Amino acid sequence: MIPGAAISAGVQGLAGIAGGIIGGGKRRREQRAAQAEMARSKARMMNLDTSNLAANMENPYEDLTVNTQAADFAAQQNQANLANTMSGLQGAAGGAGIAALAQSMANAGAQQNQAASASIAQQENANAKMAAQGAMQVQQAEIAGAGAARGLEYQKAGGALSMAQNRLGAANAARQQATQSIMGGIGALGAAAGAYHDENR
Repeated sequence: MIPGAAISAGVQGLAGIAGGIIGGGKRRREQRAAQAEMARSKARMMNLDTSNLAANMENPYEDLTVNTQAADFAAQQNQANLANTMSGLQGAAGGAGIAALAQSMANAGAQQNQAASASIAQQENANAKMAAQGAMQVQQAEIAGAGAARGLEYQKAGGALSMAQNRLGAANAARQQATQSIMGGIGALGAAAGAYHDENR
């Protein structure tokens, strides 16, 4: 006759083996489905757009032009005033006086033209300064955009790695648990057989 302890251990052993074997098919199907979902999620994550958003920025100040209209108008007005003054004074001053007056007026006109040229130079300097500031802002934006893109790329790679590690850990744990269940069942059967053997000696 088989003792109750041996029967109980034998039943536990068979239940453990059955649990490990019967649950194995379902666990493998679930593992395959989870791996497929993992692959889709990983592919979706790896295809996220992390490009530099500031890469196509342009310097809005680089095409500034110098407005010479005011300087041209001032030069034209200056020459017209000189011509009018010369014609009005030609009769009053005589031949010798007109030459000295013309030289004096020419000098005054040259000074006024130099002032107009200085105004143009100031505009050019201001434009060059603004172009440099614009170029600097574009460079800073490109650097910030590249840094943000690298950060997103790092997060994407880290997230994918974390998901893969979690999935692998879950698959390994399920397999290990099934193996332990089978091994525990075999051990319980062995103990039951040993107990039966000891009883029947």
